[in-house]
Amino acid sequence: MVIDALDECTAVQRYRLFDSLKEILEKSTGARIFVTGRPHIHAEVEVRLAGQVTSISVSPTRDDIIRFLRVRLSEDETPESMDERLEADILEKLPGNIPEM
Repeated sequence: MVIDALDECTAVQRYRLFDSLKEILEKSTGARIFVTGRPHIHAEVEVRLAGQVTSISVSPTRDDIIRFLRVRLSEDETPESMDERLEADILEKLPGNIPEM
């Protein structure tokens, strides 16, 4: 089972979801659940699913962010508003300003 963007749920929604996940894991010992979310949600997952979870941290590299930005810039619907200097500024400054994902 895959649950993406757990951090986008409200606290109440997460509480109910964790109860359901815990029940699934207890009744279906072969079940595996993959959850994604921003780092601040990690502690809640650890507490609510204690002993039933293994976690890993995955973070984008600067190159990942630059590749993403290049793709998004290439999809710009108003390319005439972008010159080479502006694009260079975006690719230089923005990757350093993106908070942890």
